[in-house]
Amino acid sequence: MKGVILAGGLGSRLYPLTKVTNKHLLPVYNKPMIYYPLETLVKTGIKDIMVITGGTSSGDFLRLLENGREFGLEHLTYAYQEGEKGIAHALALAEHFAAGEKIVVILGDNIIEKDISKEVEIFSKQEKGARIILKEVDDPQRFGVAEIREGKIVKIIEKPSIPPSRFAVIGIYMYDNQVFDFIKTLKPSARGELEITDVNNMYIEKGQMTYGILDGWWTDAGTFESLLKANILVAKQRGKK
Repeated sequence: MKGVILAGGLGSRLYPLTKVTNKHLLPVYNKPMIYYPLETLVKTGIKDIMVITGGTSSGDFLRLLENGREFGLEHLTYAYQEGEKGIAHALALAEHFAAGEKIVVILGDNIIEKDISKEVEIFSKQEKGARIILKEVDDPQRFGVAEIREGKIVKIIEKPSIPPSRFAVIGIYMYDNQVFDFIKTLKPSARGELEITDVNNMYIEKGQMTYGILDGWWTDAGTFESLLKANILVAKQRGKK
């Protein structure tokens, strides 16, 4: 199984912090943000990872992460996304890298307290399809939200005004090789992007989506408020060690 970190975009919600650098290179407590998703994948035993980035700071990822040996990786590959065309568009760049294998995808600003080794192990034994991780949150309107019936996800609704549950889809997705065929059928959303929620709903419609509930805290770091929250959570966690 291979890992993919999506670290593109302009980070416009964090301007002017992102005026001269990529959001995922900003510090979260004592490490660059990109270290956290990378370490999350490494803890699962994944040794072959692709980082997909974009913008004018893409070369800084190479200078920072180099060949990945510092993290115990066998291979660290890079790809460049032109423009802001959505998460699914960025993921499509990993098709050749995946080479038919299952992949674990994580958004570059997702930071979690514990590891996801158990979830990845469950997916490794799943014959086909996809698996996502959910987390119960107080503000589900900000996220893609899972509608669950009889223990199964029947639909994911993006930023619903009336959420069908409090279970948000966090930015960690596990896919088989069908994902790239699904992406090729997508049409841009109203905001001009290829949406990962549409991909997930395709798996749901085929009855091939499973899910787990995240243990421990989770936050993204894409706004000033969530970036501050990420720093506080990580600082508290480090203080306990």
